[in-house]
Amino acid sequence: MSKEKTGLTGAGILLKALQQEGVDVLFGYPGGVLLPMYDALLDSPIRHVLTRHEQGAVFAADGYARVSGKVGVCLATSGPGATNVVTGVANAYLDSIPLVVMTGQVSTSSLGTDSFQEVDIIGITLPITKHSYLVKDPRELPRIIKEAFYIARTGRPGPVLIDLPRDVLAQVNVEPFPSDMKLKGYKVFGRGNNGKIEEVVKALSESRKPVLYAGGGVVTAGAEGVVRQLTEIANLPVVTTLMGIGSLPFGHPNLLGMVGMHGTVTANYAVDDCDLLIAVGVRFDDRVTSGLGHRFATKAKVIHIDIDPVEISKVVKTHIQIVGDARLVLEEMLDVLPGFTVPLVADWWKQLRVWKNDHSLSYDLDRLTPQMVIEGVGKFADENTIITTDVGQHQMWVAQCYPTVNPRNYATSCGLGAMGYGLPAAVGAQIARPDALVILITGDGSLQMTMQELATMAQNKLPIKIILLNNGVLGMVRQLQKTFCEGRYNQIQLDGNPNFVKIAEAYGILGIQVDSVEQVQSALAAAIKHPGPVLVDFTISPDEAVLPFVPPGNEITDMIVR
Repeated sequence: MSKEKTGLTGAGILLKALQQEGVDVLFGYPGGVLLPMYDALLDSPIRHVLTRHEQGAVFAADGYARVSGKVGVCLATSGPGATNVVTGVANAYLDSIPLVVMTGQVSTSSLGTDSFQEVDIIGITLPITKHSYLVKDPRELPRIIKEAFYIARTGRPGPVLIDLPRDVLAQVNVEPFPSDMKLKGYKVFGRGNNGKIEEVVKALSESRKPVLYAGGGVVTAGAEGVVRQLTEIANLPVVTTLMGIGSLPFGHPNLLGMVGMHGTVTANYAVDDCDLLIAVGVRFDDRVTSGLGHRFATKAKVIHIDIDPVEISKVVKTHIQIVGDARLVLEEMLDVLPGFTVPLVADWWKQLRVWKNDHSLSYDLDRLTPQMVIEGVGKFADENTIITTDVGQHQMWVAQCYPTVNPRNYATSCGLGAMGYGLPAAVGAQIARPDALVILITGDGSLQMTMQELATMAQNKLPIKIILLNNGVLGMVRQLQKTFCEGRYNQIQLDGNPNFVKIAEAYGILGIQVDSVEQVQSALAAAIKHPGPVLVDFTISPDEAVLPFVPPGNEITDMIVR
């Protein structure tokens, strides 16, 4: 790049705009059209983390956003670089994670000519972004960046994509326009309707079998403290979605567990039998309702509180709808509550305790099981420990067994269910919170989806601890084939697996092999004590199943429990 430039380039304007939004790190992978950007980064205080694949960059930005509450930022080059971020964009969209995803693009003069590495990334990602920009004038960059971050983090959060032609980044002596936002038609909901909030509290006071159903909107709004207050004042039982884990701390006496396909028996029975369901920040997805919205919580008056009006009554018919920020709405409920009687739920709790005692989660103590490993990890964790997971059986075992206390300490791919999420998400989480212990719990199938990010861990000296539950198969698919295909297994055997300990050592990462119950505690202790990154490979049986299990299309009370 020429060193004779006398003024700011488009790339320089972009980086200054990112600084004004508080961006301190971006995850990315360079390419030819991004040369002006990477040249300008040499003079910027913003840290760039080089991942080994663009999917790793967007997943890392996602993990960063989940544990920090800030907007995650990533950068990919044109063509295959841009298309490689699509899975991560979809993941953030479905889980409502605030991201700004920047992609390189061919020069504006070449747009529409099918030039080298030109793809219409705006068109490709249109259904999975909150908003998109194709920048054709570098003077617009301050406004576009300001708008993009505002859109990404407000209302129902989500990803915003900015497509950056090479000539826009390279243009010199740019005089930027003011950064005043022009967001016609974009509305952010805050407090709910006061009259409806009083209706909810009145319904609660008259209820005898209430359940509070907490989802990812509780986490996004930072409403976990208010949920706990409301729960304890009204003695409410609480169930959560996978996204809502941590809304009430693990072990809290009012927490019944996760509801749905792999939820606890007690949580599923409670939702089915309740007379009032207060759903906060949820979208009634099919992993909870089995796609049977009309047959879900049929005995209950259903209240739905959500910041996105599109979600209200989309799947389950609701009786009272409140569009608003979960924390603000619940705070108003607490203000109104003293004017009403507290619900009489003693008999309800007697029934719930019977279900809890009769259907508690358990596992075999005489052999090496995934639940034993995950509970062992929990004993070494503290209130600041961050857990990331991939997708599959191990993800559900973590949801059932790991003692999550703070929802911002837990990152997993929920709506999209993207294998390969966990390792790059752990990278993003560790960079967001360098003083926290970050533990990835993964499976051998998932780890190999983005295993190249071990190099990112090593290069950045990130002390992430990887707990690998290695069963030599694609476990969740195998479980489904056993249940629905009469054990006719096909394409689930991972016979070509490498020696993961040696792979870790090749990257300069400590590797530990565990094959017996007796080794579990000492291996975990050694991993946690080690100052650098560690991979611990636990050999588990391919016959381990995630239970309870609601077969797709069945009501949530129709569970396989053994």
